[in-house]
Amino acid sequence: MYDVWSAGEPYERYVGRWSRKIAETFVTWLGCPPGLRWLDAGCGTGALTSAVRASAAPAELTGVDPSEGFLRSARQRVEDVQFVVGDAQDLPFTDHRFDVVVSGLALNFVPDPPRAAAEFARVTVPGGSVAAYVWDYAEGMEMMRLFWDAAADTDPAGAELDEGSRFPICRPDPLRDLWTNAGLTDVDVRPIDIPTHFRDADDYWDPFMGGQGAAPGYLAALPVDRQAALRENLLARLPREPDGSIRLTARAWAVRGTP
Repeated sequence: MYDVWSAGEPYERYVGRWSRKIAETFVTWLGCPPGLRWLDAGCGTGALTSAVRASAAPAELTGVDPSEGFLRSARQRVEDVQFVVGDAQDLPFTDHRFDVVVSGLALNFVPDPPRAAAEFARVTVPGGSVAAYVWDYAEGMEMMRLFWDAAADTDPAGAELDEGSRFPICRPDPLRDLWTNAGLTDVDVRPIDIPTHFRDADDYWDPFMGGQGAAPGYLAALPVDRQAALRENLLARLPREPDGSIRLTARAWAVRGTP
């Protein structure tokens, strides 16, 4: 696979600017009281961590991620947070360590999501909250959906790498089942939609050239001529406003439950 997660700034330009908007809505939806101990599992560059710090008034906030490059970016963005290198499938914490465990846009890229969900439940206090959100790659995350449709049309191998088919948990029923099978109760799933507006074609396309993430990693591995062919195919699909801007929608599916 071409999933690449090492440099924070290119990832921010690609999707971090949109994941921050999702994170704000997600934290509001959880509605947790102040003064709790939070863990952000798979915190990446700190989009969700920042939202928790800004609006949830945590007593303690920890972020864990396997990418030291992403954690460097997170440390620069969010103060008063303990950031730890670690694996969501084997969290380096004792049982019942946190009141709230959250994960933003990470579960699809964990090799064993059920194991990660079980770990989230393990480190959360009984009666606490375990919640996550993932992009709707199959349909509602339009900037990526358009990319993979163009990739499949341009390169037969592109269809095999499509995040919409690779990540079946990015739909309501599989996400609910993931939480239920981890032993969580009172499971609730809901969509979160945000607008993704791009100034022009370059504002849309250039972040795909940063090499961070599934689609950019795939693109970086293509020869230059095939990159150009994909770009032409993709840009022809984009809806344009009279001023040249591009207005799309990004949907994530969010889930929460109680240990």
